[in-house]
Amino acid sequence: MAPVESYVRIASGKIYEIGEIIYPNIIMIFHPQVITHGKSYTMPFYWGLKKDGVVLINSDVPVPMIPDQVRELEENNAKICYIPATKIANEVGGTDLATNMAMCGAIAGIIQMPDLKSLEQSVKERFLGKGFVVSGGTASLDNVIEKKFAKKAELVAKNFAVVQAAHEYAIEQGWNQWQKDRVTASDKLQKAGVN
Repeated sequence: MAPVESYVRIASGKIYEIGEIIYPNIIMIFHPQVITHGKSYTMPFYWGLKKDGVVLINSDVPVPMIPDQVRELEENNAKICYIPATKIANEVGGTDLATNMAMCGAIAGIIQMPDLKSLEQSVKERFLGKGFVVSGGTASLDNVIEKKFAKKAELVAKNFAVVQAAHEYAIEQGWNQWQKDRVTASDKLQKAGVN
């Protein structure tokens, strides 16, 4: 497994900032070996995570961490969320190739955006859209997954079902409270005149 890092900005309004995100609010770990085997470009894996941030980890069980990691995450008041994304992908979507869809659904459940209707549209555009291919690796993966499903409509339906299942899982765990708490704290600061 080779480490990969990517950055996404999500907002309800326009986003003007581009480039690398140095201090994220959220870190998503798609494979526990990022933690257990140190397969991360940044060490420790949570380097730069803002105070009160979220770490979403694809794992059925808590991942063992060294005591310093646990202490630093606790001191940072980080919320650690474990989701069995690969299990959800296999059970709901019929393939572990939908793990990324489960992770997207879970994070949307946590931060309460985008909504499920927008996520469904994104899944449709991803598989039925304009034919835009990000890379040769993406094209190869598309070919593999398309062969697994008889019709693209089934592919879209299964992937969106995975998104929904993970979204519901996040909300059932109460993880969406993180965003509500952040909005409440921000509102209090603005009313106090602190930006």
